[in-house]
Formats: sequence, C-alpha cells, structure tokens
Amino acid sequence: MKNLVPVGRALLSVSDKSGLLDLARALADLGVELISTGGTASTLRAAGLKVRDVAEVTGFPEMMDGRVKTLHPMVHGGLLALRDDDEHLVAMAAHGIEPIDLLVVNLYPFEATVARGAGYDDCIENIDIGGPAMIRAAAKNHRFVNVVTDTADYKALLDELRAHDGATTLAFRQKLALTAYSRTAAYDAAVSAWMAGALKVETPRRRAFAGQLAQTMRYGENPHQKAAFYTDGSHRPGVATAKQWQGKELSYNNINDTDAAFELVAEFDPAQGPACVIVKHANPCGVARGASLADAYARAFDCDRVSAFGGIIALNQPLDAATAEKITEIFTEVVIAPGADQAARDIFAAKKNLRLLTTDALPDPRAAGLAFKQVAGGFLVQDRDAGHVALSDLKVVTKRAPSDAELADLLFAWTVAKHVKSNAIVYVKDGATVGVGAGQMSRVDSTRIAARKAQDMAQALGLAQPLTQGSVVASDAFFPFADGLLAAAEAGARAIIQPGGSMRDDEVIAAADAAGLAMVFTGQRHFRH
Repeated sequence: MKNLVPVGRALLSVSDKSGLLDLARALADLGVELISTGGTASTLRAAGLKVRDVAEVTGFPEMMDGRVKTLHPMVHGGLLALRDDDEHLVAMAAHGIEPIDLLVVNLYPFEATVARGAGYDDCIENIDIGGPAMIRAAAKNHRFVNVVTDTADYKALLDELRAHDGATTLAFRQKLALTAYSRTAAYDAAVSAWMAGALKVETPRRRAFAGQLAQTMRYGENPHQKAAFYTDGSHRPGVATAKQWQGKELSYNNINDTDAAFELVAEFDPAQGPACVIVKHANPCGVARGASLADAYARAFDCDRVSAFGGIIALNQPLDAATAEKITEIFTEVVIAPGADQAARDIFAAKKNLRLLTTDALPDPRAAGLAFKQVAGGFLVQDRDAGHVALSDLKVVTKRAPSDAELADLLFAWTVAKHVKSNAIVYVKDGATVGVGAGQMSRVDSTRIAARKAQDMAQALGLAQPLTQGSVVASDAFFPFADGLLAAAEAGARAIIQPGGSMRDDEVIAAADAAGLAMVFTGQRHFRH
C-alpha cells in the first residue's frame, strides 16, 4: 500500500533561494497553495506568484527582527495534526488550523557564518530556531507531511508529485524525514561544536560529530565492508575539497592514503622549495626536498622504489610537465597537488587510471582541530597533532653537537617521523628520506627494518654503500634502551633526534657519546597509532 497523501498546502521558508522560483511555480501549477515568510515571500511575489504570509495565517506579525514568526500553534498544529485522528480534527476545526502538507525549509547559514570567521554575536544571530522546530515537527508527522530541507531534493519532490497526481507515497515521505532529522542533527552538532570552541570548553559533557555524504563506495578497506565518504564542512584543503581531473572514483583506501600524503607534504613550506611525499598504506615510503619538483620526486622515489609502485604522491607546489613525465614512468594511484598546469594535465591524460587531484591551497599543519577514533562502546577525541619544534627548541645532550647540515636534516627527519606509524624510525640524508621503519612493536626492529630497506635500495641503485651512511635518524618517541640507538649507529647514522624523557636517558646519552654521535632532545613526542 502506497499510502498516497495529496499535497494541497505548502509552507516555504528558505535561506538558500537557489531553485526556489522553479519549485514554487511547479507547485502552483499543481494547484498547491503557497504560504511563506519574510524574504522568501517577497521573492515569490516579485516573481508574480500568489503567496500568503505566515503572519496572515497566525494572526501575529513577524517580530523581534524575525526571531518570532513561525513558532505558533497555527503553524505547528498544521504540521503535527494527525489527519486520521478525530480529536485532532476537532481541535483543528475549533481553532481554525489548516493542514500543511509540505514544508520546504533550509536553515540560516550558521556553518557558513562560522567558516568565514564571523564574531560571536553574528554566529548567535545565525542560529535558526523556528526552522529546526518546524522541520522536526513535519518529520515526526511524515505519515501525512512532506518535509524538504535540501535544494537537491526539489526535483525528486516534483517528480514524485507528478507521478502520483499531486500526492506522495509514504516511502518517499519517510526518506524525506530521514534527511530532515539528519540535517537538524548536523546543524545542532555544528552549533554545539562552535560554542564549545568559543567558550574554550575542551571536554563538553556531550560531543557530537556530523558529516554530509560526499560519496558512496563500492566497499571499505576490504570488499566485505560497506563504506561511504562524508565531509565535515570545515573546508580544510585536502582530499575532501580537491578537484579530481581524471581517473576512477577514489576508493576508501585511496582517500585515507591521499589524506596522509597531503597532510605530510603540507609540513614543508613551498616558499622554501619543492617537496614530494610518496605514501603506501598510510605510511610515507619516500619524502624529499629538491632543486625542482621533478628532483624532489626523484629523490623521494629513490628511498624505496618497490613500495612506491602503486602509491600516492603529494606535492607542495603545482604539478609541472617535467614532474608529470617522471611520475608516469611507473604505476601510481593518486597524485595530489595545490595545482597542475595544462601541460602536466595533458601528460596525465594518457594514463586513464591515474587520479589527479588539485586543491586551492595546502592545509595548515599547525591549525587547531579535533581527531577522533571509535572504540568499543565509545570514541576517543583529541586535538589534531599540530606539534612543531624549531631549531631553538632542540637541546643538545651529547658531547658532540650536530653540524648545521645535520641540524637541518634532523628537523626534516623529525617532521617526517610525526607522520609515520609508531614505532617510527626515519633516516634522512641531504633533505631526503633514505630509510623508513614503521609500525613495529619494537623500536629496534623499526630501526633495523629501515636500515635493511636502505641496503636493498643501495643494491638496486648500484651504490657501494647504503645512503644511511652519514645520515641522521629520528625516533618518534624516546629510546628506552641504548640498543635502538646503537642499531642506528651500525647503519651509519651520525646524529639522532628524539624526545628524551626515558629513565635511562643517561645510559642512552653515554652510548651516543661512546659511538661519537650527536644527539638532540625535542621534549615532544609524536606517537601515531
């Protein structure tokens, strides 16, 4: 049974007026009576449409700068009344309440107001009250009432009405109600998140997150897992806001890895030169600066050519033709950059499966934000890791101080280690990674794996010795024993950067001095699980 309900009266009150006139004209052509508020009513009248003011329906003028206009029994009674309940029908007749069969509302642009950096009072004024109240009322009574909260649903509404001679089915109204409640939930989540930030409440009693569907996916990390991609409205430059020029739709893993690559490459200021990051399974397998973007890519590629196959590439400057030529020499899943010139796009066009994404900017690695992770029965929330150390933050703890060149590489290695799964060990030489050890249960194992991969790469490149000779090494957390540091020394590292703070720091420092190493402490840790 379709439970068809005809639409005879509609209330339209929208902030976003795109598509409004076409919708209203189509409704009028179907014989639907139009009721509206303030600016929406003025827009409809200016277009020659017949419309009743809400003030005429309620018997009260809009007041208090429009704060009070729809919060009235004549409106909410028309939305909430059960058409098959005799008591409801008697109450409607007694009070002159007319049924409202269709509500079209989109809310005050609160999220956009916050996004443009508006002040506290301006944000408060853009919190919609009457809109969410009407939406929730209409959605609750979806057995009889249609509620539309998104301009994207205008066409579907009209198609439904035309298909059923001016009526809608229960299934259609149920879908609209779901969308409506999702919208008010997301709206309230945005308000509560903004207010927590504005009031500097770090741990509000209740925490809500919301997103808008951007893409359904064939599957998640694995084919047996269903998945979808949602945007959070923050407009942070990255995979969620990028333009895709070519290639297949991004997969769950593509999006995850592309985000990891772009967040890391953003750590390297493009004003200080080109940088390239290659990521595989959310871990960087090559990171480098270079004299040119093509040079940066080549140096990153030479860290681990095997892992780079089928990887994700992120650049901190717009893609050019020379770099595009080099990238197309092997299979790559995704390239993301803050731009791409026409020559580069033409070169990529020949690689139909290669996805090219461009953004207007790089994300700010030091910007505040939240990260959350689901666990059984709840979720963990923390600040995004925006930690950063400068040269002045480093504490030399060994007899030998690092050279200027070593200090530059140490800071580079520390930046990369921040983005490597713990336990993380990163060898760097001359502004390029030469060995990365990620995600091991033992820090010693990470140290040795990174060194072994450097040896394998040296053989592939025909080098007499691995590039870890004369390198520096970063550890995302302190060395609890001297064994990991000594393993790095055996691989040829000459300087170490680590947080410090172990009970055995003195033992580790003594081992470094005995090996002739320079070592600096950051006082900051970068676990990444």
